[in-house]
Amino acid sequence: MKQSVLFSPIRVGAVTLANRIIMAPLTRSRAGQPGDVPRALNVEYYRQRASAGLIITEATQISQQGQGYAWTPGIYTDAQQAGWQSVVEAAHGAGGKIAMQLWHVGRISHHLLQPGQAQPVAPSAIQAPNSMSFVVLPDGTPANVPCDLPRALSTEEIGHIVKQYADSTRRSKQAGFDLVEIHAANGYLLNQFLATGTNQRQDQYGGTIENRARFLLEVVDAAIAEMGADRIGVRLSPWGLFGDIDDTEPAEMALYLADQLNQRKIAYLHFNEPTWTNGPNYPAGFRESIRQAFQGVILYCGGYQADSADKLVSAGVADGVAFGRLYIANPDLVARFAAGAVLNEPDASTFYGGEEQGYTDYPFLTSQAAATV
Repeated sequence: MKQSVLFSPIRVGAVTLANRIIMAPLTRSRAGQPGDVPRALNVEYYRQRASAGLIITEATQISQQGQGYAWTPGIYTDAQQAGWQSVVEAAHGAGGKIAMQLWHVGRISHHLLQPGQAQPVAPSAIQAPNSMSFVVLPDGTPANVPCDLPRALSTEEIGHIVKQYADSTRRSKQAGFDLVEIHAANGYLLNQFLATGTNQRQDQYGGTIENRARFLLEVVDAAIAEMGADRIGVRLSPWGLFGDIDDTEPAEMALYLADQLNQRKIAYLHFNEPTWTNGPNYPAGFRESIRQAFQGVILYCGGYQADSADKLVSAGVADGVAFGRLYIANPDLVARFAAGAVLNEPDASTFYGGEEQGYTDYPFLTSQAAATV
C-alpha cells in the first residue's frame, strides 16, 4: 500500500491534510461527569489517533436538548469547551488535524436526557418505533430504552436551534478546531427534516425539497458566518436506515444539497453509506453525479479497507475515505496501512461507556510508535 493515493496530501478548504485516511466520527459515551465534559481519557484517545489525515470527533451535542445517549460530550458550556480545547491541543501537538462534529439528535432521545424531562423534539410528532436511546435510569442503572414520542418544533424554536449551532461553531473555533462538520446524517434532527417520512410539516420547513432542506442550509449559513465556508463540512446519509429514517427522495435531496453547498463553497461533503446498517448500495452513477454537483472535497465512509478505499479515491469519485471501527481498534491505522500490517480486531462489547479498556489500550505496531504518534 506504500504507493497508495491514500498517503498523498490534500487541501480541504483552509486546511492541508497529510493524508486521505480520515478518522470517522465515533460515539463512545465516555465524557466526564457531571456535565458531559471531555476529560484526560478522551484527550489520550484522540492524541493516539492524530496520524489520521483528519480526525472527526465523536458527535457532540449543541445543547442538552440535542442529546440522545448518556455520557456523550457537549460543546455548549465553558467547561465542555475547555475540555475540547485540551483535546485539540493534544491532537495538534501530535501533528494532527481535527474537526468538531456538531449534533442534535431530535427525536432519537428520551425524557430522562432532556431539560426538565421534557419530550424530545422533531420536525413532526412521529415516533421512531424501533430506535433506542441510552440513558441512566433514576436508580443509576444504564439502560437502552425506546425513544419517546417527540413533539413538533415551532418555527420560532427552529430559529433558536440555528443559533445554538452558530454558538457551538463559535465555541469550536475558540477551542482551536481546524474544521466543523454539521451532522445531517444517520436519522438525527437535521436528517429528520430532510426526509419525507419524518417531515410532515406544512410550513416553510416542510413539503418540497427546498423547504425540507431549509433548516440544514440555515444551519450551514450560520456556521459559515462564524468560521468561514472553507472550514465547514456537512455529513449526509442518503438511503440510510438508522433512526427509522424513511425517505422517498434520497437522490434528489442529496443532489440538491450538493449543488446548494457547492454554491456556498464549503470545504467538504461527507457521505455515510447506508451499507453500514445493512442498507442498499448506492445506485449506479450516484457518486459521479455528486462529483459533478460538488467541486469541494468529497469523503465516503462505510466499511472500507485499505484496498477498497484506494480504489474509490483512484477512481476520482472520492478525495478521501473515513474509517470507523478500524480506527476504534487501530490508533496507528495509517502506519498499519503503510506497512500492510495485520489490523487489531475491535471489541464491540467496549464500544460504548467504560474507561480505558477498548478505548485507549489497543496496541500499536511498536512501542516506539505509541510514544511518537
